[in-house]
Amino acid sequence: MTTKIFVNLPVKDLNKTIEFFTKLGFKFNPQFTDKNATCMIVGEDIFVMLLVEKFFQTFTKKEICDTSKNTEMIVALSVESREKVDKMIDKATGAGGRESREPQDHEWMYGRSFEDIDGHLWEIIYMDERTIKNDEKHS
Repeated sequence: MTTKIFVNLPVKDLNKTIEFFTKLGFKFNPQFTDKNATCMIVGEDIFVMLLVEKFFQTFTKKEICDTSKNTEMIVALSVESREKVDKMIDKATGAGGRESREPQDHEWMYGRSFEDIDGHLWEIIYMDERTIKNDEKHS
């Protein structure tokens, strides 16, 4: 069985959000794109559904999180190198996002975070698993 992951996020302006993530290098599946939503391709089996807030609201009775005041979740993506972490953050801030905290450097793991234009938090990390000691893997 192949498991696919679909993260669903509400957005204020779908076109601006698509423009933002296009600048970060992401592609979109036109088969699942219309005026209410788009499917951003993150990996072979990982997708982010970006849904206009009014449409997103049809999937839940709960209020949509005000990302200027609250954090509902953090989407974490791993990349192949420290340089790719920095490039992604540079692209995000250049496209209108903002870095959300200081870089975290734990030697074997390096990460930085940004807020997208809708206030959702994204963590971009590089892990050099070859340097992790067995006791560090579970701490």
